[in-house]
Amino acid sequence: MSIYQFSAKTIDGEEKSLADYKGNVLMIVNTASECGFTPQFDGLQKLYDTHKDDGFVILGFPCNQFNSQDPGSDDEIAGFCRGNYGVTFPMFSKIDVKGENAHPLFTYLTEQAKGIVTRQIKWNFTKFLVDRNGNVLKRYAPQTKPDNIEQDIEAVLQE
Repeated sequence: MSIYQFSAKTIDGEEKSLADYKGNVLMIVNTASECGFTPQFDGLQKLYDTHKDDGFVILGFPCNQFNSQDPGSDDEIAGFCRGNYGVTFPMFSKIDVKGENAHPLFTYLTEQAKGIVTRQIKWNFTKFLVDRNGNVLKRYAPQTKPDNIEQDIEAVLQE
């Protein structure tokens, strides 16, 4: 099994297979527009800009499960991310990342890379690093800033 068996709806409404990203190093992140960690969009975009030509892609998944910090529609979220942070990496439709309605991708991610206390995602901006073969390598806590992950990304890109 790998992440390539999953698909999700893009923020623009198109069903997208994660197999389309085969061969790329991925960072999968659950995002929110009204969170204390929202400024991490700047760092994520910088990572994407720096490494996209090397085969690195960030996949953003908005989620409203943590203090209702992403209440807008997909159109509103897309406009916010693009307008305020210049986000150009792929964004997906708002989903649940925990609980009985969790998107299967996030159920899989949390099975592959457990958290410190629990498997469940505890907050916005939890990040998962995935290698070119679709294997989940590492999970990063919400407070881990994108630039603190860059060395790991570079190492995986060189494999």
